[in-house]
Amino acid sequence: MLKKPAITTITSAGEEPVAAEWRRWEGMNPEILALIFKRMSVEEMMSRVPRVCKGWNEVVAGPYCWSEVDLVRWCRGRSESGEVDRVVKKLVRRSKFMVQRLAACRMGQSSFFFAAHCGDFLKVLQMPMADITDQMLIKHMKPLPNLKVLDVSHCLKITSKGLASFGHQCKSLVHLKRNMPPLDTGLLAADDSEATTIAHTMPHLQHLELCFGRFSDSGLSEILEKCKALTYLDIQGSWNVELNGDLGEMCERIQYYRNPWVGCEGEFSDSSGCNDADLTDSD
Repeated sequence: MLKKPAITTITSAGEEPVAAEWRRWEGMNPEILALIFKRMSVEEMMSRVPRVCKGWNEVVAGPYCWSEVDLVRWCRGRSESGEVDRVVKKLVRRSKFMVQRLAACRMGQSSFFFAAHCGDFLKVLQMPMADITDQMLIKHMKPLPNLKVLDVSHCLKITSKGLASFGHQCKSLVHLKRNMPPLDTGLLAADDSEATTIAHTMPHLQHLELCFGRFSDSGLSEILEKCKALTYLDIQGSWNVELNGDLGEMCERIQYYRNPWVGCEGEFSDSSGCNDADLTDSD
């Protein structure tokens, strides 16, 4: 059994130092143990820690370890949403629906249902490549008044209707990632529906990523008109944008800005001289 090292007590001059009683790790405050366990991977917390002792098993089975659930690395080896859903639901249950940050790829309907019921607690939701439709979002979406960060990149079944559900239920949203796969079939017809939805339902955005979006100058203009707080805008690969008139100048005023034509290795246009390496991700 792992034990905490003996603590030497300092005494007055002439007295022998006294070793304090050894303390068992399993007897530590569960919140302190949780802070230690959170430095481990999800796999270690779920498989190795519970086998150490009954006390540790009780800690990882409770809510203390699961205020943040990051399954992105674990999801890399999974291609089916069913397996992801099973683990997400298990951990959200353990948290007593008090998850503050949830990150998982390929989430399906059932795991989103659980995430939506975290209510006031959920602040960050990262669900790229989710197998979720507009109809699922409309049916299961609940108010998430404190959600600030949302990543719905590469969610091919979500359209402007699904984004509208997030916009109406997530009034504190300031960070949105809606990056899409590069277009392999050439330029597609412009579609400003998503840009318009973002502009009218997410006016407080500060950080916006819309790489390879299908919107045009019209949709971008609406975003710049409604989202006055933008300090970060990435529209790389959005080929329908031409930046006619004063639109390009308006974009250049944004602190961190990547235009549609910059290469993958290009730098942000930044009046302060900051480039990609200097940026810190608020996720």
